[in-house]
Amino acid sequence: MHDLAPLARFGGLVATDLRDVTHDPEALDSSGFWAVAADFEGRLTCARFADVRPAPVPAPVAGGWRGPAADAWTSSLDRTAYTEGVRRVRAHIARGEVYQANLCRVLSAPLPDPDAADVDALTALLARGNPAPYAGTIRLPAHGVEIATASPELFLRREGVRISSGPIKGTGRTAADLLPKDHAENVMIVDLVRNDLGRVCETGTVTVPALCEVEEHPGLVHLVSTVSGLLREDAGWSEVLAATFPPGSVTGAPKSSALRIIESLETAPRGPYCGGIGWVDADADTAELAVGIRTFWIDRAAPGGPALRFGTGAGITWGSDPEREWDETELKASRLLAVASGTYEASERAVSL
Repeated sequence: MHDLAPLARFGGLVATDLRDVTHDPEALDSSGFWAVAADFEGRLTCARFADVRPAPVPAPVAGGWRGPAADAWTSSLDRTAYTEGVRRVRAHIARGEVYQANLCRVLSAPLPDPDAADVDALTALLARGNPAPYAGTIRLPAHGVEIATASPELFLRREGVRISSGPIKGTGRTAADLLPKDHAENVMIVDLVRNDLGRVCETGTVTVPALCEVEEHPGLVHLVSTVSGLLREDAGWSEVLAATFPPGSVTGAPKSSALRIIESLETAPRGPYCGGIGWVDADADTAELAVGIRTFWIDRAAPGGPALRFGTGAGITWGSDPEREWDETELKASRLLAVASGTYEASERAVSL
């Protein structure tokens, strides 16, 4: 299905009739509706669509998505390597090099029928099995972008001159599982996001309307804060992305130190995972970009053949327990991998019977 038509789907909108694809962020200040995919490593793809209309996510079609076998997933860091990585991050913290760093791993599985793999069909399954506020599809196979996301996290929202971010830090199965460490994580990242937005906002306008609110999502809870400010007149999308990317919640603090540590410990590129995924309406001066978490993407250039990839990670602080952090990455991944592999649907049917 390499010839599937380009498509983007976000928040009850579907965009078709592709007109332009560029890697230049300044295009987002021009005109039109753009789907945006920014890899964690900085590769930006912006696709302008001419036909944008309301459309609900279609119901899953039986056989529309054929995912990897549940036991086919492999991890870029296994349990031993990941927990050792947590210990190494704590050593960096002990030396005063960083306060927090996000340590991630990328899960991969071969696609059983790559030519029939359609990320929009996977999005339909995710909408049913793991509904999320920033769910969506970007399907641009000719440009190497095939993404299905069930992200719960707002990276950037624009409404005229107002720009907002909704960093997530702190995860548990229930609110009772959240620890003081989770609140400390969140407050650190809020401070980082305030500084990032402060680089492109009018002095004195950056505020924190919400701090460490508990949000419920399928199978887990998160602590979520909101940071908001008023953009300077000279701040276009090029300046906004340069100031804020990659998102602070998936890097750490200070961001520059955390990025160096991430590069030394992680063994696979994150790609769309932990990047930015969403849309920009240049005509209306509105936008909604999610942090690319709870996100699947197809890598057709994978060494062993086309693969489905998915990332998971955790924020590491001095208070982190290595085994608990590994368990958090498993918790974040388990439900979504089950949806993509078809085992979640099967278990739901068994329960209903």
